[in-house]
Amino acid sequence: MSQAGFWDNPDKAQATVAELKAVNTILKPLDEALGASADLEALEELAREDESLEGELLREAESLEKKVDALELASLLSGPHDASDALVSFNARDGGTDANDWAEMLLRMYSAWAAKHEFTIELLDRQDDEVAGIQSATVAIRGPWAYGYLKGESGIHRLVRISPFNSEGKRQTSFAAVDVAPEIPDDDTEVEIADADIREDVFRASGAGGQHVNKTSSAIRITHFPTGIVVQCQSERSQHKNRATALKMLRARIARIQEEKREQEKHAQHQSKPKTGFGSQIRNYFLHPDQRVKDQRTGHYVGNFQSVLDGNIDGFLDAYLRWNASGSAPAAVGDD
Repeated sequence: MSQAGFWDNPDKAQATVAELKAVNTILKPLDEALGASADLEALEELAREDESLEGELLREAESLEKKVDALELASLLSGPHDASDALVSFNARDGGTDANDWAEMLLRMYSAWAAKHEFTIELLDRQDDEVAGIQSATVAIRGPWAYGYLKGESGIHRLVRISPFNSEGKRQTSFAAVDVAPEIPDDDTEVEIADADIREDVFRASGAGGQHVNKTSSAIRITHFPTGIVVQCQSERSQHKNRATALKMLRARIARIQEEKREQEKHAQHQSKPKTGFGSQIRNYFLHPDQRVKDQRTGHYVGNFQSVLDGNIDGFLDAYLRWNASGSAPAAVGDD
């Protein structure tokens, strides 16, 4: 990075900076743990001669234990794309307007999580509902190991609450789908898309955008025949930019499918493990009759609904990584 001309190619330079940041997220905590270990040994020698230091010794030991736990968790991010940035898509499912509202709530939740970790967020595509919320949206969350931490969030998220859109105040169950895929560089040879394997459809964009959306066909929909994946983008006024974004989304989805196949082979011996990919219900969020959020796979539980919606989801992410690495059967979660 200190070499002359490093910034002559901004894209390559940014990729190098991102790589350094990812490496430092491992090396710096490791150095801190090693340093804390050495300090703890020295403190233990002193505590043998001075009993008043025992309290400090205990606190330092607990601090070191937390550092080691964090390193062990980071070691679970060993997938081929775990260090990649993440493309996160949200789609309203069953539940009418409540589902549209729920999908937007999830979009805000993951955006808040990303902001807490100082990750960058880029809105790639968004289709608003006519009444409330969104029909769908896709964001890029960029930061060290973003995909590795978020990949377990793919699936159906279920919300139970008193509907704000129901004049009778009835309890409503709504569903939204979250899909997480790794952002693949354009020059990555692992994911190749042949022109013969795709069909591109051009159509007029809907929603915000002024008169432009009524006069030009700038939105792009791409269908990938071998996998059946369909992606679309209409967020830009430029058809070329929408096509580039749609292809990025397609490459990400294909990469995730390839990784899922590898994971299925890895866990073939654990037949009791439920499907965790796109289309499965993974987590329940309750606002009625009481507030709680519970993961169907790991059993991780939080009794503060609003805290979770504010982006405090690290407990769920960590629990998934440990559960997935263990290859164990799902925790018993009753009828939740």
